[in-house]
Amino acid sequence: MPREYETVVIFDSSLTEEEVEERVERFRNALFGDGEGPFHVDVWGKRKLAYPIQNEEQGIYAVLRHESEPDRLSELERVARIDEMVLRQLTVVDPPTPAPPAEVEEESE
Repeated sequence: MPREYETVVIFDSSLTEEEVEERVERFRNALFGDGEGPFHVDVWGKRKLAYPIQNEEQGIYAVLRHESEPDRLSELERVARIDEMVLRQLTVVDPPTPAPPAEVEEESE
C-alpha cells in the first residue's frame, strides 16, 4: 500500500534552475518510472547551510512530497547518492494530520 513521504534534498548552490528541475525530474522517474503519481515539488531556493557540507556554505533546498510504495524509496535514495550535486537528502514518512480530540460529555448528577 502506498504511503505519503516527504523528501528534503539540498543541491549544490552552483546549479541553475533548469539543472535543479532536471534532477527533480530524475527523482520523479526513479519513483514512478514512465508513469505518473502524486508528486509535489517546492523549491525553496538558495539558503545558508547550518554548517558547511563538502566545503559548501550555501545550498539549494527542494522539498518533494510524494506517495509511493516503500520499495521505490531505495531507488530514489540510490539516484540521490550517485548524483555529485546532491549534498544531502532525507526522506521521512509524512504522518497523517491527526483528528481533533473528541469532546467528552460530562455526566450530570
